Amino acid sequence: MEKIKVRICVGTSCFVMGAAQIQSLEFNAPADIADSIEIIEERCMNLCKDIKVKYNRGPFVFVNDRLIEEASYEKVINAIREEIKKSCEK
Repeated sequence: MEKIKVRICVGTSCFVMGAAQIQSLEFNAPADIADSIEIIEERCMNLCKDIKVKYNRGPFVFVNDRLIEEASYEKVINAIREEIKKSCEK
């Protein structure tokens, strides 16, 4: 099975708003997903550029191609588990 790519925006705003906790997945992922993920930290995804639409919606995380706004550790883990489930159903 191909690893699930978890891209985390670690720009200043996202980092302050919780990306730091999500980064801990790299070393403290739950056992059922630990071997299935690849963590990629991106300096800034520029998703908060349009202040009228995206303001205060970070941190931003992509789980494969799925964007998670206002991401939290729990939201990201749930999205990873959904991706694993989808890949098992194929």
